[in-house]
Formats: sequence, C-alpha cells, structure tokens
Amino acid sequence: MKTLYLDTFSGISGDMFLGLCIDLGVTQSQLEEQLAKLPIDGYRIEVSREQRHGIEGCRVQVHCEETHHHRSWSSIDTMLDQSRLNEPVKQLSRRFFRKLGEAEARVHGIDIDRVHFHEVGAVDAIVDLVGAAICVDLLGINKVYSSPLPLSRGMSQCAHGKLPLPAPATLQILQGKPVQDSGSNRELVTPTGATIVSLLAEFSPLPALPVGQVGYGVGGWQLEERPNLLRGILYNNCAPPAENTQVQLLETHIDDSTPEHLGDLMERLFKAGALDAAYSPLQMKKNRPAVRLTVVCEPFRGAELARLILRESSALGIRSSFCERYRLDRRQAQVTTPYGQARVKLIFDGDEFLRLTPEYDDCRNLANATELSLQQIYRAVEQAAYEQLNLNLSEY
Repeated sequence: MKTLYLDTFSGISGDMFLGLCIDLGVTQSQLEEQLAKLPIDGYRIEVSREQRHGIEGCRVQVHCEETHHHRSWSSIDTMLDQSRLNEPVKQLSRRFFRKLGEAEARVHGIDIDRVHFHEVGAVDAIVDLVGAAICVDLLGINKVYSSPLPLSRGMSQCAHGKLPLPAPATLQILQGKPVQDSGSNRELVTPTGATIVSLLAEFSPLPALPVGQVGYGVGGWQLEERPNLLRGILYNNCAPPAENTQVQLLETHIDDSTPEHLGDLMERLFKAGALDAAYSPLQMKKNRPAVRLTVVCEPFRGAELARLILRESSALGIRSSFCERYRLDRRQAQVTTPYGQARVKLIFDGDEFLRLTPEYDDCRNLANATELSLQQIYRAVEQAAYEQLNLNLSEY
C-alpha cells in the first residue's frame, strides 16, 4: 500500500505534480514512453533541477510547437479512449478531462459536448493530466491525501480575456473541498491542479506515521512570500490515514419538527458536506416522542454544519465531540456494460480486495434509459466489473 500526502502550501498545478512525481522516482524516459501512446506530437518535455527559497526540487516544462489551442472535450475523450494507454491510466485520464469539461460547461452555461478547451485543452495540459495519471500508475500510488488548497486574489489573463482569481473553472472544480485564502495575487491553484486533487485526494491533516520519501515539484513563479513548491510525502507499506481518521460528531434532540422539515434538513446537511447523518427515535421529558439527529463530518466542517442545524431546525443547542473513525479503503473504477457505462466502488482491506458495489445513481440512470429492472442492471455491472477489472491488483 503506497500513500501520497500532498502538502499544498504553495498550491498545485499539473506541471508541479509531474515534477513532484519525477522527484519521487518516475524517470523522464518512463513518462515519455507512456505519453508516446497518445496520438499527439509537436511538444517536448524539459526536466531540470531548480531551487525556490533555497529548497531544490524538480521542475517540468512542456514546450509546445502547436498553435491550435482549441480542442473539444469529446475529441479529447475519444482520443484517450482509443489510445494505447493501459486501462487504469486511460480511465483516470478520461475522468480528469470529464471533470474539467463539466466545470467549463457549468461556467459557460453550455452542454459538455459543446465545450472547447483553450489552455486546458492545449497539448501541454493534455501532457500534464495524462502524465499525472501515468505517474500515479508508475509509482503504484493507492491513495492520495492533501492539505487544504490556498486560493489567490486578483486577475489573470487567459484566452477569454481577464478573469478573476481563482479562475471560475477552478472554483467550480473545488466545490465542497476545503480551501483557504493565500493572500497571493498569483495563480497558485490552476484548473489542472484542482482537477488532480479533486479526483485523487481526500483532505486530511498530516498523518501520524513515520515520515516517508519526500519530494518537491517546482512551479514557475518566483514568489517572495513563499517557495513556489509542491511538497509530497510518499509512504510505503503503511496503512492509509483514512483507516483511522478523526471525525466530528454533532448531536441534538428535536421534538417539535414535522417530518417534512426533518427531511429537508437531512438533504441540506448532505449538500453542505456531511459524511453521514441519521435520525433515531427518542423519548424525551414529559413523555414526548422525538428524534435524535446525529451528524458525522470532517472537523473543518463542524461549525458550518452546526450553524445550519440551528438555523434550519427547532434545535436550540448542539453537542459536539471528536472521535476516531475506522473504515475500509474505497476506490472507484468505471466499467462498460451492454447498456452503457457505470462506476463501481471497490472495497479493499489494505491490498486485499474484499468486494465491489455498483454505484446506485449510474445503475438507476441505465435502468431508466433501458426500461430494465434495477436488479438486472446491478447484475450486468457486477459481471462487467469482474470481467474487465483485475481485482487481485491494487491499482484503482
């Protein structure tokens, strides 16, 4: 089990992530050999050692000869699907560009099939994102965790003209993720960097484990207030921090709310980022039937969710406590069935595969589209998963 922790004190971009991975052991020739499986040319990768504030790391620059900077999301997705990349790399790369495509579609108010990438779709960004998927595969990384991301202020010049920082696509991608104000007027978190973190990482404090291999990816900025570096710690053969992480419990008793109000409150809690929430029956003073609301959340969301409960229910107070959470490792993959594509959740104990669960929303959509029963779709997805995925390998 290999776990990567991203210390994003100076943000993250696609090239910084590549630099970090090369500093952790991926060679330039390995990266270029895999990227050669893509039907693109007109670029070269330059790898160098540079310092920021006296700290040395690896800088990766992608030099492009291409002048055409407009590629549609569908053309990129088709290119990746038909490439000679191995299946895990291919699927992760497609997920990266799907995430970007959905963000751009939302920002511009258009359908994803009409999205044409500019900087994001140029060759250097394709190399950054596909290269990130390649590096994760080459390093054998099973889990990624990250510190909160520092966002910037000010304006940035791009193909659309001047846009506010953080870039609209970056903010869209990071919905529901913990961020903080960096105080910088330079773009520290790019859309490609945000995409990598949002899909690969869970947000967690630095794990209480022996420090592993440390690497640095160097960014292009020379910043006065901080070294422009992405620091990563690679833990080998260690249980991932998510198996034993701290969560916050919020609890209150409610005896004078309607079922409609309680149902609405539950939806609001999940939308606001609660990990779990439940009602249980309760007998209160004066023989009043009531419910106990229990909410599980990440510690940084506790105050926000407590305030939501107080504003949206009849509760007058919230009890709060912190506790340890143990859980199995969950990874995601996508499979193709005769009825369409669906995601599956793969459950592992360390490197040992235990079971899989089809994603309900995908199965429900396929059932509605085909008029087959949900049970039939579940069986088809499970069968496809066992046929298409090598579940003896921890590569998802």
